[in-house]
Amino acid sequence: MSGSDTAPFLSQADDTDDGPVPGTPGLPGALGNSKSEDPEVPDREGLQRITGLSPGHSALIVAVLCYINLLNYMDRFTVAGVLPDIEQFFDIGDSSSGLIQTVFISSYMVLAPVFGYLGDRYNRKYLMCGGIAFWSLVTLGSSFIPRERFWLLLLTRGLVGVGEASYSTIAPTLIADLFVADQRSRMLSVFYFAIPVGSGLGYIAGSKVKDVAGDWHWALRVTPGLGVVAVLLLFLVVREPPRGAVERHSDSPPLNPTSWWADLRALARNPSFILSSLGFTAVAFVTGSLALWAPAFLLRSRVVLGETPPCLPGDSCSSSDSLIFGLITCLTGVLGVGLGVEISRRLRRSNPRADPLVCAAGLLGSAPFLFLSLACARGSIVATYIFIFIGETLLSMNWAIVADILLYVVIPTRRSTAEAFQIVLSHLLGDAGSPYLIGLISDRLRRSWPPSFLSEFRALQFSLMLCAFVGALGGAAFLGTAIFIEGDRRRAQLHVQGLLREAGPADDRIVVPQRGRSTRVPVSSVLI
Repeated sequence: MSGSDTAPFLSQADDTDDGPVPGTPGLPGALGNSKSEDPEVPDREGLQRITGLSPGHSALIVAVLCYINLLNYMDRFTVAGVLPDIEQFFDIGDSSSGLIQTVFISSYMVLAPVFGYLGDRYNRKYLMCGGIAFWSLVTLGSSFIPRERFWLLLLTRGLVGVGEASYSTIAPTLIADLFVADQRSRMLSVFYFAIPVGSGLGYIAGSKVKDVAGDWHWALRVTPGLGVVAVLLLFLVVREPPRGAVERHSDSPPLNPTSWWADLRALARNPSFILSSLGFTAVAFVTGSLALWAPAFLLRSRVVLGETPPCLPGDSCSSSDSLIFGLITCLTGVLGVGLGVEISRRLRRSNPRADPLVCAAGLLGSAPFLFLSLACARGSIVATYIFIFIGETLLSMNWAIVADILLYVVIPTRRSTAEAFQIVLSHLLGDAGSPYLIGLISDRLRRSWPPSFLSEFRALQFSLMLCAFVGALGGAAFLGTAIFIEGDRRRAQLHVQGLLREAGPADDRIVVPQRGRSTRVPVSSVLI
């Protein structure tokens, strides 16, 4: 991300008005000559004084945010838990089934930058309250759609993206403004536990509520009621902390928001942010594909093995695979997120590049196990579940670490925008299209073979093998992140402390020696 024809992401401030020059004695880290330590981390009393919130209240806010994050992912994957029944009810094929998730993710992706912009400038608590209330109403409405109105189901799933975009872009930035350093990493790990756990609960709730009620529509009516509770908790418990205050020196001025275009330019010149977002895109592609198609694939595998009768038109699809896959997703999520954070925390003491390296190891390690899970499905369903367990555990190691990387390489006044940009990129190239792409490939392959249950199984098996290849590409992106992570993190720290400033597009000043020190002066004032 460097070159003589581009302006640097952060430029030094050399005169008394702009601050010290990097390379000046006393400037921390790699940008200075002296080997000073990272900025002092506030203790509990310091954090309480800065945020105005007690440690207990801050932890309670994280608990509320974690509950809502769990609810978001639970709602997102309830549909996957009853997907065979939805296919039978609306009489649709694999490509149309994949479109359900694609429409939702596309809406979520398009709206994320809007809420990212708003979240960096307005009260985050009220933005989340409005979005979640709207999401709850639309989700409830989607459960009353008649069988001849499949397009209406697609529309309502798209509108659900409004609520999730309002929350996912903003909630991590609240945690970043309440905690720092290892405390922040631990709280983010708690927050991101909710992704795999909520996803697993979505499968479980979808399949079990359908069994109890005898109708898959009731599976979509669980989360709206819990959404009302979420709005009340947000309104009563959550308070807005000052942006970036916990990371500033006491004598440094507060950070002011810049224009949206300036934010985007700065993010585009941040290689650690771009490469880690590309790595996370691979995670989203794989998890999005597995989330929607794994239960259906496991059901088809059991049919081919003769362990389960086929799902015929007019019959309710009876299978325990959604429940089992949901339990595996919950367990591997908790294990993987916790394992990733702990390994990274220990390695960070000796290797400042530990975070992206752990992410790379997780993705590169998961790829062969996911491939083996698909290859073994026709021979042994037990072996398939074992390989899925190992692959999903390694894949889940990324969730909290990627969020932490974003928060320490991006300054506080840009974090919601950065979250939104990462959501757009990861969903645009990841799980917005991957469920539909997998379904489309499966349908094309199936048309080229004689109709049979074996053809349906093989078509989905071969199309899902694309996930292993994409996972390996994501691992390579995280290895690239490791090259730039130290410099980008240091620049963000110095900017927050007021020791660096950004170069605007019209900044034409250069550094010259003057009275024994470096000084920035306009180019026009230098005689050449």
